[in-house]
Amino acid sequence: MITEYLVDVSRLQFAATALFHFLFVPLTLGMTWLLVIMEAVYLTTGKEIWKDMTRFWGKLFGINFVLGVTTGITMEFQFGTNWSYYSQYVGDVFGAPLAIEGLMAFFLESTMVGLFFFGWDRMSRLQHFATTLLMALGTSLSALWILVANGWMQNPVGAEFNYDTMRMEMVSFAQIFLNPDAQNKFVHTVSAGYVTGASFVLGVSAWYLLKGRDIAFAKRSFHVAAAFGFAAICSAIVLGDESGYSIGQAQQTKLATMEAMWETEPAPAGFNIIASINEAEQKNNWAVQVPYMMGLIGTRSVDKQILGIHDIKKLNAKRIINGVTAVSALDLMRENKARGVENPQALIDVFEKHKQDLGFGLLLKKYTDDMSKITPEMLSKAVDDSVPRVTPMFWSFRMMVGMGVLMLILYTLCLFFTLKGNFMQKKWLLRFALFMIPAPWIAIEAGWFVAEYGRQPWTVYGVLPTYLSVSNIDVKNVLWSLAGFVIFYVILAIVEMYLMVKYVRIGPASLGTGKYFGEKTSPHLINPANKTEV
Repeated sequence: MITEYLVDVSRLQFAATALFHFLFVPLTLGMTWLLVIMEAVYLTTGKEIWKDMTRFWGKLFGINFVLGVTTGITMEFQFGTNWSYYSQYVGDVFGAPLAIEGLMAFFLESTMVGLFFFGWDRMSRLQHFATTLLMALGTSLSALWILVANGWMQNPVGAEFNYDTMRMEMVSFAQIFLNPDAQNKFVHTVSAGYVTGASFVLGVSAWYLLKGRDIAFAKRSFHVAAAFGFAAICSAIVLGDESGYSIGQAQQTKLATMEAMWETEPAPAGFNIIASINEAEQKNNWAVQVPYMMGLIGTRSVDKQILGIHDIKKLNAKRIINGVTAVSALDLMRENKARGVENPQALIDVFEKHKQDLGFGLLLKKYTDDMSKITPEMLSKAVDDSVPRVTPMFWSFRMMVGMGVLMLILYTLCLFFTLKGNFMQKKWLLRFALFMIPAPWIAIEAGWFVAEYGRQPWTVYGVLPTYLSVSNIDVKNVLWSLAGFVIFYVILAIVEMYLMVKYVRIGPASLGTGKYFGEKTSPHLINPANKTEV
């Protein structure tokens, strides 16, 4: 029997594994293109230091990549174990981009990763550079197809419900692939990944410079990260704005909860910087607002309104009532099919007329299986369920935006002083870069929370409620597997941090070339008087 507790525990398990997996994905996305840049410079100049940079940062990339693959595999298995009805209901659509990701992107990426590490002495410089480029391309393609699948969950275009098979079926692969939500999510996510890779290289390079070691190596790495990171953070912010616009078009509920917009305001609506949110009374006690800003972001106009939560609930109530007719007709059609009786055309016509609200009618399945026994209390609960809690949405979004603003400031300063050529004298800037290493991860995790929690109560927005998506399994099994995942992932996190910190501390000396700090034959000794290379 499916209980609300089972649903919550299943959601918690998937959230834990997804958020942990996404600690590794953005660094992989960003590091690959930084490696492409560094190796491109080595290819064109022939300077060995650029090869060393590619190999050293590639070693850290490799550690992260392995952990990312390990944690990603478990997520796909959960669709069959914990979310079996979801897999059956939308597998025809959702499975296609995931299959393409495995066959096209992951195999390409994995093959090129192997060649990257073991091909330095077996390929020409041009061949190895092509390998690195294909590795980066495979990584981006992997993200593309996964986000196409996720984008369809946010905005389910290109598919229709088939009452004969009782599942969603694909009608247009092009619509699914070109889904604006999927494409905006892809470019915004990869840009955030680029920022993550740049922040890691920038922060570690700053640490080397603060320690006065491997100056030439760290200086060049800092240059690359500062320029790449500035371009990436500008892209992430611009593309994030575009993503906000697509949310306003496809998911008005998510946009309203992100902004704690309880009432529909005259166009253009203001943007709440901070607010005191009163969930019990469904209002804000007070808010600090920037006039017009939200209207411009959400509608790209000054005369279009953004619906508030109260008006959205009124619309949802109408859709739920309309959806009850679709669910009732579908239940009769299912009974007729089970008895071998052909469905009358009149019944099919009723279903076709109301099927656009079928998902909203299914929200009531949480409270009763018999649509004839619906009470006003059930309807009221279903309407409340149709909107996620505002407080976590509001503050998670602002955490993401706040980190983005700080990173924009950091990269603007780093690029400015890099171009001036005096960034090494700005110890405060180097410390700022070091302390900001976690910032992109904080922003990304908060952003994914907004994207996924903001879709609730749906696994597929407006189509399939989360409550109906879970497997009918013993909740104890989910709890035990959740505990196992947590323990296993904590061990993996410790291993990851140990290896990353170990090789960061060793630095490029881990390459064994005899040219860097800490190596016995290193000519780059440190002058103890001023801690500079001699």
